Amino acid sequence: MKSKFVRIIPLLLILIVVVNCATNKVRQKAVVKTEHDSIKTNSVKPIKKEIPQFDYVSTTTLEKKWVDSIYNSLTVEERIGQLFMVAAYSNKDSAHIKSLDKLILEQKIGGLIFFQGGPVRQAQMTNRFQKLAKTPLFIGIDAEWGLSMRLDSVNRFPWNMTLGAVQDLKLIEETGKQMALQSKRIGVHFNFAPVLDINTNPKNPIIGNRSFGEDKEKVSDRALALMTGLQRNGVFATGKHFPGHGATSTDSHYTLPVVNFTQEHIREVELLPYKKLISKGLASVMVAHLEVPSFEARKGFPSSISYPIVTNLLKEELNFKGLIFTDALNMKGASNFKSPGDIDLAAFLAGNDILLFPENVPVAIQKIKEAYDIASITEERLASSVKKILQYKFKAGLKNQKPIELTNLSTQINTQEDEALLYKLYENSITVIKNKLAILPIKELDQEKIAYVKFGDDSHETFFETLKKYAEITEVSNENLDSLLAQLNDFNKVIIGFHKADGAWKKHDFTAKEILWISEIAKRKKVILTCFVKPYALSAIPSFENIDGVIVAYQNNEIAHNVTAQLIFGAIQAKGKLPVTINDEFKVNHGLSTEKINRLGFTHPQNVGMNPFILTNIDLIMQKAINEKMTPGGQILVARKGKVIYQKSFGFHGYDKQVEVKNSDIYDVASLTKIVSTLPNVMQLYDKKTINLDSKLGEMLPVFKGTDKENINFKDLLSHYARLQAWIPFYKKTLDKNNKPSDKYYRKTFSEDFPFQVAENLYLRKDYQDTILTLVANSKLLPKKEYKYSDFTFIILKNYIERATGKSLDELSEKNFYSKIGANNTLYNPLQKFDMSIIPPTEDDNYYRYKTIQGYVHDMTAAMEGGVGGHAGIFSNSMDMAKIMQLFLQKGTYGGQRFFSEETFDVFNTCYYCPDGNRRGIGFDKPQLGKSGPTCGCASMTSFGHTGFTGTMAWADPEQELVYIFLSNRTYPNADKNLLSQKNIREDIQQVIYDAIIHEN
Repeated sequence: MKSKFVRIIPLLLILIVVVNCATNKVRQKAVVKTEHDSIKTNSVKPIKKEIPQFDYVSTTTLEKKWVDSIYNSLTVEERIGQLFMVAAYSNKDSAHIKSLDKLILEQKIGGLIFFQGGPVRQAQMTNRFQKLAKTPLFIGIDAEWGLSMRLDSVNRFPWNMTLGAVQDLKLIEETGKQMALQSKRIGVHFNFAPVLDINTNPKNPIIGNRSFGEDKEKVSDRALALMTGLQRNGVFATGKHFPGHGATSTDSHYTLPVVNFTQEHIREVELLPYKKLISKGLASVMVAHLEVPSFEARKGFPSSISYPIVTNLLKEELNFKGLIFTDALNMKGASNFKSPGDIDLAAFLAGNDILLFPENVPVAIQKIKEAYDIASITEERLASSVKKILQYKFKAGLKNQKPIELTNLSTQINTQEDEALLYKLYENSITVIKNKLAILPIKELDQEKIAYVKFGDDSHETFFETLKKYAEITEVSNENLDSLLAQLNDFNKVIIGFHKADGAWKKHDFTAKEILWISEIAKRKKVILTCFVKPYALSAIPSFENIDGVIVAYQNNEIAHNVTAQLIFGAIQAKGKLPVTINDEFKVNHGLSTEKINRLGFTHPQNVGMNPFILTNIDLIMQKAINEKMTPGGQILVARKGKVIYQKSFGFHGYDKQVEVKNSDIYDVASLTKIVSTLPNVMQLYDKKTINLDSKLGEMLPVFKGTDKENINFKDLLSHYARLQAWIPFYKKTLDKNNKPSDKYYRKTFSEDFPFQVAENLYLRKDYQDTILTLVANSKLLPKKEYKYSDFTFIILKNYIERATGKSLDELSEKNFYSKIGANNTLYNPLQKFDMSIIPPTEDDNYYRYKTIQGYVHDMTAAMEGGVGGHAGIFSNSMDMAKIMQLFLQKGTYGGQRFFSEETFDVFNTCYYCPDGNRRGIGFDKPQLGKSGPTCGCASMTSFGHTGFTGTMAWADPEQELVYIFLSNRTYPNADKNLLSQKNIREDIQQVIYDAIIHEN
């Protein structure tokens, strides 16, 4: 039998263990409580002892019921799991996905914040994870300028700094809306935007372009607009980085930045955006990892785990009731301070609701559970955050969580609305900060010789190509400064483009060499400096004294390039204001307005009331024409309300498919010559009263005196109502018995007696010009007066114009119109200026010239006139043709110049004989009066234009403010079958254009 002492020993051991456990628990509780109390003792103002229980004031009964039911169904550990939002990537391997599966299944985490990847992959992962989750997950993304900040294959909205230059806040709200629609489509509930930091430090390494600027009011207004756009469209906004990261000089990803402002300064400046947005319903705030000594006395203590900053300042003083996120807890500004788990616990104790990007969730949950077990974290405190999280999940629609539909996802997040908005944003942001002697916009193009010089290491192609759509621009480059300056001697203006890669954190600095070279160029030439970089970059330039124009374009992308070129040439006016200070001369909110002159611009179809999806049918029709060999290729352009909204090239120069058609290629426009060369020169003579509608042919040209045509009046002549024959094959009289060019009329080389080149190595006799006009004068009139289209009209007018002015028609058209409107690709005899390679051929001629006709006018009579006909001979591209048609649409003005009066245009655009069944205006063709005609039948009767034998069409409609250009070489290789006309290709495309007009109810 054992002694009593032996029997007592086990009981004593048990008692010792119990005492030790209790002591350890008390000690552990004391440690946590001491740390918690130390936070309270460093408060800047008294705090409440109890954090109030979750407030249901703004909830509905249904919402409260759902929140309570979910909360009550969770264990304590699962409730704690709701506090965590874990990093997810859709561009990582299966091991990453499985690790997230485990956290969702085992730790019951509350949400995911997605980073790099792609939209479809992210949506697929989101569907997978939501299916696994016991409680639906919050999905967040840090997408300050839209999903493209993190995901590939998505439209990119401008940086906040760019938006900071925009004065129309409705556009910024629209940006928030489109960002929200992108996010919702892939199942995102929180966008960690807008950035509310006031960027007062130009050298801030982490904020910079992410800020709306340095003006607290402007930042507040723009942030509020973006927040409104996000939250009105179903995505929660997150203001960041509380209490303000804009003045820092270090990056919290790598260290703990210090904010050395007083409390008063922070309240007046940094906190102003928070106050405004909180008063308007901001859903959440992200707390930064910053050292803010004026609010947190403990040295090196991050704001993200500071009770005085999170609870006292944000929750109590600012009365913020929404969700509070920490910044990412893996950032060195936090992780250097405490280890994983400890930092999470400290952040929760400080008053944060959601712990973002934790490094070790199981350890963090364990730490928080231990604090809960010893009542350092009360049930009320835990419920306050978890029920708030569940309430926001209810508001996000997670009660009825459905899988994301993957069909058409890519097209539905890259919308036409996005692209239309981008044009508006850049049009409203580009900022002119200097405009000496109104160098902007460039006006008198015929007086300018402009060079373009590129600096920086990123692409400039779209900028340069768009500049060339307005004027003849020569790119000049050289590795040697002296050589470069010598090359610039022949130019009177230099546009300098500074291009740096479009990245929010990339350096945009000028090199010392670039600053020197810009200075040296500006000393010698009128310079327009255009900077596709953040405005701070310009602060390195010591003096702008010799630089005449300075443009801040903010970002180096295609739309910024396009819009800036438009501004330089006056298609749009400057509207932006600097969001930050560059130097003492160019301070925040500085920005000059420039003049808008009526030149064609460029934009998205929706911005001028056109449906871009319907316009895609143009591509189908044109491809059909090419596939069925109606034409080898062509160019099509559509402009509305002064903006080009569709410009494409199709197919090849020939059916051998050797040379693709480009927008810059030039076509033989055939009879369009009548309205783009001869007619505007006639209109100027009419404007000067040199001629009138009653002028007679016998008075205009002596050759018609005494003929049966001498009394034909100007109105009848141009209305094709003068009984003239359609045409005469003049060339046939110059062929020999073998139907080859006769030696009597032709030579193989140029000479004074044989000056008119009709093809390669073929020159016509000088005196045959008079013969052509004599043959016209002696031709028989048609037996009755009726509409009959005739080339004679414009053959006659060419001779009249040249006689009246003493100058050749090609010289007049170039001097009076093309050089002034920037139609630098429009001319007669293009081989005198351009290489044959950019000119599609028009025919393999086996009846007159016996050559492939390429670069020489197709029309035989115009060829016999040395390529300069009144009825044919012009070569051009779609852009130049559109400029001329826009000039007509604007009734004689273009680029700030007037070429003829409105009254004159109205006279020429009148159909005088419509009651008699003749649809023609004075020189212009007009819509058909019956079933057949040149248009789709959808154009208004005020519309006008012309078609051409080579397969061309130019048409304008004042009522719809439309310009339509169709250029092709349907005559190649053989002109006999006009399938393009028979199949109504040009007309069907015109019908699509009218169908695309969005009619407002």
